[in-house]
Amino acid sequence: MLIHPWDAAADDAEWQQWLAAHDFGQLAVNGLDGEPPFVQPTHFLYDPAPGPHGEVLLHLARPNPMWPALAAAPQVTLSVVDDHTFIPGPWHAVPGTPPEHGTPTSYYAAVQLTGTAHVLDDPQAKADLLERQLAHFQPDGGIAPVAPGQEPFGRKLAGIRGVRIEVTRVRAKFKYGGNKPEEVQRRVTGLLADRAAPGDAAARAHQLRRRSAG
Repeated sequence: MLIHPWDAAADDAEWQQWLAAHDFGQLAVNGLDGEPPFVQPTHFLYDPAPGPHGEVLLHLARPNPMWPALAAAPQVTLSVVDDHTFIPGPWHAVPGTPPEHGTPTSYYAAVQLTGTAHVLDDPQAKADLLERQLAHFQPDGGIAPVAPGQEPFGRKLAGIRGVRIEVTRVRAKFKYGGNKPEEVQRRVTGLLADRAAPGDAAARAHQLRRRSAG
């Protein structure tokens, strides 16, 4: 992922705060013997506390075909992309030039977490992982405890495998026209509010936040 200086996260707090509200991504695992990589959509829990870059917790079904590839090459990347929208060319036209000379582009936020995946098969370890995920995704409760040997979920633990990713590298990008002249940025901010298409409000919020921080 190309990250220009004006698109880079200001600090770890920026991408961590964004990631706390974006917990669905795609796990990429290298394929075996020249096969294409596996790309698995999944919910996940990111915990910034352990180690220098934190850890990711997730679980997948035991029949998932990626397990042999993961065992052979445990270095993986979890990619998260959201808050995206299309910017028409005229919106980006430099002042004093014809609108049709403006370059269309995409605005988006993206975080890529690369690290070493550790597979969890111990029933108690999987139960603990699921309880942590449930505390994040379903904080209001309304679900029975997950415990090995106990109904209703204990016997279902055999059907999943847990994954803990020890994150060793983070790449974060907030592409919202930060390299454009102030007049163009303000124009796009107003046009996003007028269009109000899916993703426009989030993109506009990023624009305003990053402009004020700069």
